[in-house]
Amino acid sequence: MATPREATPTISQANAQGSSALPFDDTRDFTAADRGFVAALDSPVITNRAGAGVWDCAEFDFLTETCPPTANPSLWRQSGLVAKHGLYRVADQIYQIRGLDLSNMTIIEGDAGVIVIDPLISQETASAGLALYRAQRGDRPVTAVIYTHSHIDHFGGVKGVTTQEAVDAGECAIIAPAGMVEHAVAENVYAGTAMGRRAAYMYGAALPRGPQGAIGAGLGQSTSTGTPTLILPTIDISETGHTEVVDGVTIEFQMTPGTEAPAEMNFYFPQMRALCMAENATHTMHNLLTLRGALVRDPHVWSKYLTEAITRFASRSDVLFASHHWPTWGTDELTEFLAQQRDLYGYLHDQTLRALNQGQTGLEIAENIQLPPALENAWHTHGYYGSVSHNVKAIYQRYMGWFDGNPAHLWEHPPVESAKRHVEYMGGADSVISKARKSFDDGDFRFAATALNYVIFAEPDNAEAKALQADTLEQLGYGSENGTWRNFFLTGAYELRNGSVGTPTTAAAPDIVGALSVEQLFDAVALRVNGPAAWDARITLDWRITDEDIVHRTELRNGVLVHHDVDADTPGADVTLSLDRLTLLGIVLGGADPAKAVADGAVDVDGDGSTFAELAGYLDSPDPDFAIVTP
Repeated sequence: MATPREATPTISQANAQGSSALPFDDTRDFTAADRGFVAALDSPVITNRAGAGVWDCAEFDFLTETCPPTANPSLWRQSGLVAKHGLYRVADQIYQIRGLDLSNMTIIEGDAGVIVIDPLISQETASAGLALYRAQRGDRPVTAVIYTHSHIDHFGGVKGVTTQEAVDAGECAIIAPAGMVEHAVAENVYAGTAMGRRAAYMYGAALPRGPQGAIGAGLGQSTSTGTPTLILPTIDISETGHTEVVDGVTIEFQMTPGTEAPAEMNFYFPQMRALCMAENATHTMHNLLTLRGALVRDPHVWSKYLTEAITRFASRSDVLFASHHWPTWGTDELTEFLAQQRDLYGYLHDQTLRALNQGQTGLEIAENIQLPPALENAWHTHGYYGSVSHNVKAIYQRYMGWFDGNPAHLWEHPPVESAKRHVEYMGGADSVISKARKSFDDGDFRFAATALNYVIFAEPDNAEAKALQADTLEQLGYGSENGTWRNFFLTGAYELRNGSVGTPTTAAAPDIVGALSVEQLFDAVALRVNGPAAWDARITLDWRITDEDIVHRTELRNGVLVHHDVDADTPGADVTLSLDRLTLLGIVLGGADPAKAVADGAVDVDGDGSTFAELAGYLDSPDPDFAIVTP
């Protein structure tokens, strides 16, 4: 494995200046992050059934040391706060598990048992967190689980705290915002392969831990690599003001769709004067468009929902907690915290719109915009996870799309062809590398990266260009205040030196795929059709789903898989396949052998059985190892 370089004088000086420009003598966050500590795990390593580690609480212990030149001091501070781990008492009846995964798991003590909020990513980490709580507070049963929103770090570990059998028996309720499951499975299946591959860069999952490698992602340290699970909700929340009494605990809900997730909700506990802000107000500027990819979020409505939260709940609250980071105590303090978070998203939205209406492009606005001093001086508004730069570009994209209006950018060559021409125009690869090396020596890493990228895409085997690009991306990572930027830069450098890391985590886990509706299932199949190969194909199949009493027709024509429900006696299908929903999932997305399913009697065939094999022949498989820093 190639050895990382040290920070150059340019980056060392920039990081040193950062240390003097920010109020590092303000230690209130450290006091808050330590407040209420009860206990840590006896062993810092959480393992799966096979004994393989899925999370190590101790791997970021080096963050207690002095910040080195290879890390931005502001990000180093944030990472040290986020790396704190264990069971914490937030208030009477409220405990949090922090530092055992990317997110927090909160436990509310009820009359008979406990309510678990957001059971992490993995079954193993959630189970370890609940065991830690029970070791201190007693073996209380889980009477309800609340998913605050549709991202996997807020539901994936649910089978570590309860079971499907307990839910089916009515012993444990699963509460979620309406539409949560549809958004969750769509995100993890439709574009899940691409998002998962890019998430490997975003969270630095494969990077060595240390001052020259991964130090955290700003929102949490990294993602656990255990088993993601899902149990479907039994109670959907769809209206602000909806109130539920769960295990003796009153909960008032606020719907916040289109903020940090398409389906999300905040909620308030009046008996405890406690407010849960989900992931809508944490100790960082959040993403309006994540670097792994997602739908662009709406900062305008985000800021309005934060105003609504202030109006409805702040004056009645003594503590605010969220699905990441540490709580904020005190009515005045949490009100100002929410107001500054609100102002942050509102300012970015309004100023981006003001500038784009003056003719500035997204790149220009992102380079020029500055936050007000009061926001710049508040630690929790810094861009550790989102950033001013990529959030402004996201706002521009939301309103204006990818095109900046300049016709020269309307029909540009794709990356490889563009790179070949750029390199030729600039006098060939040797000339570009020479000039890029000077840019590197001058500390202009941004343009060195741009120029070297042309060489690599024009000449993928150019070892000198790849080596210098790795050094360049590494320096950009060392200087980044944003945790996900650092991880992207350093993972790019790692892959250029050592080869692809692939996709370390699995988003489309069996429980998530199993939650697909029949409609979503065939939507996912349609995305895999090789259109050009199927231009001339004409195939009509009826799928009789025996346990749902429906017949769903798929029609392949003009390279498009159209699908819809039909009556059982609607004519025109080449073949009818009768099977239950789980068998359908296994055959269509799970890799099960259809011939074996027919032979075993799991599938009944009426018509030409070869038709399904023909359809399957037009389906491509996604690639979880596609290239990013090389063509």
